[in-house]
Amino acid sequence: MFTCPNDHEALTRTPVHHGVVWACASCGGRAVGMGVLRRNAAGEQVTDLWTRARDGGAPRGRACPVCDQRMSLVSLNGTGPAVDVCRACHFVWFDPQEFEHLRPLPPPAPEPPLPEHASEILAAAANEAIKDRANRSWGTEAPDEYWKYLPAFLGMPVEYDQSALARAPVLTWTLVAFIVAFSIRAFFNLGVAVREFGLIPAQAMRAGGLTFVTSFLLHGSLLHLIGNMYFLVVFGDNVEDYVGGWRYLLLIAGAALVGDLAHIALDPRSDIPVIGASGGISGVLAYYILTFPKARLGFLMRYFFYFQWIRLPAYGWGLIWIAFQLLGAYLQVRGASNVSALAHLGGAAVGVVFWWARRN
Repeated sequence: MFTCPNDHEALTRTPVHHGVVWACASCGGRAVGMGVLRRNAAGEQVTDLWTRARDGGAPRGRACPVCDQRMSLVSLNGTGPAVDVCRACHFVWFDPQEFEHLRPLPPPAPEPPLPEHASEILAAAANEAIKDRANRSWGTEAPDEYWKYLPAFLGMPVEYDQSALARAPVLTWTLVAFIVAFSIRAFFNLGVAVREFGLIPAQAMRAGGLTFVTSFLLHGSLLHLIGNMYFLVVFGDNVEDYVGGWRYLLLIAGAALVGDLAHIALDPRSDIPVIGASGGISGVLAYYILTFPKARLGFLMRYFFYFQWIRLPAYGWGLIWIAFQLLGAYLQVRGASNVSALAHLGGAAVGVVFWWARRN
């Protein structure tokens, strides 16, 4: 919850033109993200404000309502009232009447009427420019949705522009609910649950092969469960919407199975159980990356108390992910890791094959 730096009251999410701000009902102040600010005020003024705050010479003021770090006091236009700028999370705090000192975006200048053929040419060029801007996937802008800071802070990617779904992702949410219920029930006696329901390579066909299913549902910790379910929800809804219900289940089941077989192939005599839905989810990730290669994903880079958003296309993130999995597989083969990167790569391979088959 964001709190007012003046009276420590909870801030209220308030829609404005081109975004949302966080307003204090008590004192009238408001916290505004840099992205929203650029869409509501003159660009050169916002750039100047951020540049002077980033240079580090500005005095420190109150605590940021978002991250609690000390904000920099920077005057508007060099002579106007001083506002508080947070260099860590890119929020600006405006006390009452300060926001009104910002110069609004200038209105577009009236244009003389053009011949009909010229208007058509300009309209076509404008459409191409819009498409070009929409396809730019690299950048450093923060997302507008405040809740995305939480998964990003935990090191997970976030989607910038969620596409509208043609139907509700019923299978994704049903699968998440089933996995969560199964795992939480197992947490009460996790050691026994792992031995009973985990997939043991040396006993792969015990219980008639049922542990291929139960190991997919079981997770070893709350963080393990949350991380896998986050990836399944964020990327699975788009894939389910794109391929349809039974193909979506076939993709996950096939990826989970091949991922388990890849893990077993490393050491078929191992009696150490493997658990988790990562193999199946890796297939969903691979299919998402190949189907939506220009989808914009963001990460929050952290260096002590300095935070920087990095935005990149899905294919760029996919290359990074593959590199980490190859490194993990090397460590796994050497016995230096207890994470089954081979299961991830096996599941991802199914996602690639599934995409290729659908494409052809």
